[in-house]
Amino acid sequence: MGKRGDISIELTEDGGQPVFLNLATTLIREIERGRLKPGDALPGTRTMARNLGLHRNTVDAAYQELTMQGWLVSEPSRGTFVARDLPDIAPTRGRRRNRVPAKTVETGKNAPPPLRVSDGAPDSRLMPRAELARAFRRALSAPAFLSDGGYGDPRGALTLRTALADYLGVERGLTVSPADLLVTRGSQMGLFLAASAIIEPGEAIAVEQPGYPLAWAAFRAAGAKVVGVPTDAQGIDVTGLERIADREPSLKAVYVTPHHQYPTTVTLGAGRRLKLLDVARRRGLTIVEDDYDHEYRFDGRPVLPLAGRAEAELPVIYVGSLSKLLAPAVRAGYVTARPDLLARMAYRREAIDRQGDLPLEQALASLIEDGTLRRHARKARRIYQSRRDHLAGELIDRLGDDVTFDVPAGGLAIWLRLRAGLSAETWAANAHRSGLAVTPGLQFALDAASAPEAFRIGYASLDEKELTRLVGLFARTRPGSR
Repeated sequence: MGKRGDISIELTEDGGQPVFLNLATTLIREIERGRLKPGDALPGTRTMARNLGLHRNTVDAAYQELTMQGWLVSEPSRGTFVARDLPDIAPTRGRRRNRVPAKTVETGKNAPPPLRVSDGAPDSRLMPRAELARAFRRALSAPAFLSDGGYGDPRGALTLRTALADYLGVERGLTVSPADLLVTRGSQMGLFLAASAIIEPGEAIAVEQPGYPLAWAAFRAAGAKVVGVPTDAQGIDVTGLERIADREPSLKAVYVTPHHQYPTTVTLGAGRRLKLLDVARRRGLTIVEDDYDHEYRFDGRPVLPLAGRAEAELPVIYVGSLSKLLAPAVRAGYVTARPDLLARMAYRREAIDRQGDLPLEQALASLIEDGTLRRHARKARRIYQSRRDHLAGELIDRLGDDVTFDVPAGGLAIWLRLRAGLSAETWAANAHRSGLAVTPGLQFALDAASAPEAFRIGYASLDEKELTRLVGLFARTRPGSR
């Protein structure tokens, strides 16, 4: 009989795999080290979840994974134990620890490749590669690039800022000049620079909950305290934000994704937008607006950014990206803000990245100026709308009452909510073993207790055949199915 299931473990963060697999890998390591021996009892899922600050379903999914692999055995009415048929490995000083990969998918000559579901990335196969390559070659051979003129402006190439100013005026109703723009290596850099410019270490920024974890990481890297504000079917709860401002005197800013809330895809309505601007004005809060996929609006007209409605004295930092238009590998974002804030961001950007990728910025300016970017956006909208509709039909036909969702008016993902009693973590574990990598709601929660039982299913990067396969794998791996 194994000894009592108390063990102190440290769960290291690994953004490249689901949390349940991270826990499974950690437990395998402890077995290999000899800290967990054959026959040892593990803590119950509730105890382990409490000790590690995880959702109980996450621990259950990890235990199931290790049981399937043969590392653990589950005995009814007794608990979960390290398998007794494993060799008793004595700890060895300096012993090399090999990471044992999870046995997930049987692969063979005719086996389809694993299917990874993005959180809303575009399809890189649609990118106008030939046009971008030609523009890049022209930029590399341009006299301005070849001459020894020293480093460029940390705000980015003037040609791109000029093209962006025109583009944002036509497409998003923003009245900005090239001097009002800072080009960044993707929106992630923009979020970090924004937080570092407006928040002192230890001060707080409010964020949507559930929300975008990489934004939270950027804010924390800038020294900010991250405070969650609940969201509902209409977006961020502005009344809840004001209550938080009452009890959090260090609150300096609020981060929002009002066009298509991340991850739920809902659009912040006109009433709440006006109330958010009013609360920010009265409370002295800076709004950080992340408009990451503005071009992809399928039903109705795109909603104009908060930055276009804000009064001159109200600081709104507007962050956008060209990566969602082209491909994730094309790292190009931009920020527009009040001159004093933009100057602070440019100063900090120069300290970590003296200038941007000048040839890429020149090439992107050419794509905007000659209309290639707008033509690509129109083409991509048609394709992505068709994929959205195809996925919605497949989900209704194959998953029925097990899931609910609202067909999003825009964006590149569907927020798939599970019926009561179904665990997103368990379903994700089942899917992973069948070759489907999908992100459960826990990944978008600030704490495990508030994790929604849901999935964010990005559909843009998959064609209709791949989407059909995705839903088929989902249907076969739902908890309780045979």
